[in-house]
Amino acid sequence: MGRPRPLPEGLGPRFSVQDAVASGVGRSRLRRSDLETPFRGVRNAERLAPLVDDDVYERQAKARRRRAKMYAPRLRPDQFLSHESAVALLGAPLPLVTHRDRAVDGLTLDVHVSTEGAGALVRVAGVKAHRAHSTSSAFTGPGGVRVATPATAWAQLGAWDVMDLVALGDHLCRVWRAGPGRPDAGRPPLATRDELRMTMNAGRRTGVGRLREALELIREDSWSPRESKVRCHLVAAGLPEPQLNYDVYDARGGFVACVDLAYPAQKVAIEYQSLLHTDRYAADVERLAALRDAGWTVIEISAALFTRPRVLVERVRRALGA
Repeated sequence: MGRPRPLPEGLGPRFSVQDAVASGVGRSRLRRSDLETPFRGVRNAERLAPLVDDDVYERQAKARRRRAKMYAPRLRPDQFLSHESAVALLGAPLPLVTHRDRAVDGLTLDVHVSTEGAGALVRVAGVKAHRAHSTSSAFTGPGGVRVATPATAWAQLGAWDVMDLVALGDHLCRVWRAGPGRPDAGRPPLATRDELRMTMNAGRRTGVGRLREALELIREDSWSPRESKVRCHLVAAGLPEPQLNYDVYDARGGFVACVDLAYPAQKVAIEYQSLLHTDRYAADVERLAALRDAGWTVIEISAALFTRPRVLVERVRRALGA
C-alpha cells in the first residue's frame, strides 16, 4: 500500500469523521494507519509527544486536557465539555484519581460532555454523558471548543470532597493583587464567590450541602491547592484562620518575603515546600533564613507532612502557643 493521500488542510490535526467525509475524504483513507481513533467518530493526524511532568497532579491534568481536546471535534452545537474536563481545560486544580495508591493515567479517564435541552446524550466509550442543568452556561474557548464556564463547572462537582471544592474555588476566585514579585497584577479572577453562589443556588444540585460548606471557606488570596487544604485543616482543627500570601517587611520597610500562610501577630509563617520548588532551592533557603532573622517562626510543610494533617496542626498549635 502506498503513501497515504494528503488530507484537506482545513481539517486540522483532529477532526470528526463527519467533517472529513463532507470534505471529500473517503472512508478507506480514514482507516489508514497514520490516523489514530481516540474516540469513535474522531480521527487524530498529529503525533503527540509523551506527557512528562514531575508533579503527578499536573501530569494527570495534562492528560485530561489532551483527551478532552481529542473529543472536541465531535461536539454538537448543543454540547460542551463539562465537569472535570472543563476544570482541566481551565487549568484549575483537580483531585488526583488513583487506583491501589497509584495515580491513574489521565488518558484513560472519561471525558465529560454535557448536552443542553432535550438533545440525545453521548453514547461513546470513554465519554461520561450529562444532561446540562437548565441554568448551565458555557463559553467558546481556544480552538472554538465550547467549555463550561468556571462557575458552572464548580457547581457541577458537588460529588467532590469539600476540601477539593475549596481548592478549586480558591483558584477560580483568586484576586491578582499588586505587590513585590506578584505576577499579573490586576488580572481578573476566573469567577467570584457571588457567581459561584448564584450558580449553585440556581436549581437543584448534586451535593449542594458540600457546595454550600465549601463556598463559605473559599478565599481570594490562595495561590495553590496545597495552601488551600492546609488552611482548611487548620480551621477545621479550631485554630485561627491564617492570612494568605502575606507580605513581610523588616523594620526599615524593606521587603523580606511573601509567606504562604501567616499569623502576623505571633510572627508564625507556614510555607509549603513541594517538588516544584527544587529548581529554586537556594533562593528558598535564603528567603526562609531572612524570615527567621526578622524574628519569624517558620514551619515548613513537606509533601510527607502534608499527608499527616494531625501532626501538621499540632506543630502550628505549638508555634502559636495555643
